[in-house]
Amino acid sequence: MTSSKSIDRRPFDIFLFPSKLAHCPCLDRKEQNKTELFPDSFMKKFFILCAVALCAAAVYAAHYPDIKIPELKSAIASKTVTLIDANGTDSYQQGHIPGAIDFAANKSKLASLLPKDKNALIVAYCGGPRCSAYEAAAKAAQKLGYTNVKHLAAGISGWQEAGEKMEK
Repeated sequence: MTSSKSIDRRPFDIFLFPSKLAHCPCLDRKEQNKTELFPDSFMKKFFILCAVALCAAAVYAAHYPDIKIPELKSAIASKTVTLIDANGTDSYQQGHIPGAIDFAANKSKLASLLPKDKNALIVAYCGGPRCSAYEAAAKAAQKLGYTNVKHLAAGISGWQEAGEKMEK
């Protein structure tokens, strides 16, 4: 059994479809332009803001906390850190932080070289503050399930400048 009453949905259409009101012949041109709930300029700015926010979130998601040289030295001394050198094999052979893993030469077997404890401190480093090569090593460790992955922003150049011990 159907009801003979029908609901007039036109008032709701104004909120859902403001463009319907904008083309109403009973309104003059000035009034038609005022009927948009969200003008094009606002929507463009809104979408640009959303895109920027998404990009910023993506960049931040790939960020790894920095570790300073004194903190790293302490972790090395207590043998509570695994280091990953992401500078490439040639650079690794010229000198690296003692005990570091050559990421380029060991990508395929990295899982077997890292500790079994997934909460262990893993520190990836590359050339210095402007180098981003460490990200590949840090991501590889994170992909293997490691949750305490950090970045030595000073890199090998900062380590050397601080007069720290190198290994060949």
